Amino acid sequence: MNFLLKTVLVIGVFISLASTWCSRAQEAVPPAADRWEPEIRKFEEADQKSAPPAGANLFIGSSSIRLWKLNDGFPGYPCINRGFGGSQMTDSARYAERIVIPYKPRVVVLYAGDNDLNSGKSPATVLEDYRRFRDTVQKGLPDARIVVIGIKPSPSRWKLRDKAQEANRLLREEIAAGRNQVFVDVWMPMLGEDGQPRADLFVKDNLHMNETGYKIWNDLVRPHLVAR
Repeated sequence: MNFLLKTVLVIGVFISLASTWCSRAQEAVPPAADRWEPEIRKFEEADQKSAPPAGANLFIGSSSIRLWKLNDGFPGYPCINRGFGGSQMTDSARYAERIVIPYKPRVVVLYAGDNDLNSGKSPATVLEDYRRFRDTVQKGLPDARIVVIGIKPSPSRWKLRDKAQEANRLLREEIAAGRNQVFVDVWMPMLGEDGQPRADLFVKDNLHMNETGYKIWNDLVRPHLVAR
């Protein structure tokens, strides 16, 4: 066997072994779609013990939803919190069948897109993922109102302000052209006279809001909710 043939055989074996190793490595790592599965299952398990009321206001999205004290902010309004921190718009779309549709809410409040942009996604991708969320909700709940809270300005992500404003513009235009959808703009109300995000609205991480920040959201969102 000449040297060239031996070399070719060795390379072939190496490629085969590398391919097998990569396949096994990929199998060992759960797909990204499963990242939030434990959180979703917790919601479902809690529902089995005590089912939330139908016809309520359901809130879904990232940590700004998860940390929202809905009972304090909206007394007299039946609310269900299905926020899971760190999630993106695509995650809300993926799990809407499981943590939105079954509750038969009359209003669905969504906040997502913030983490998407921070992960490198484009405003156009945020819009496409919102469309998937909307289509899923409207197919399962044709009479439900979807209330979309625009991406907020925060000190820690101020560098992303141009992308955030573009995403908000795309969402606003899409929602205005649709039905049973409302866009709630929180951008300007959260800026100071200097045009910068108000530091007094945030906790120490300069990303998540304190009670003062949530009060702004409460006042802007409340008119779109249904009371008992």
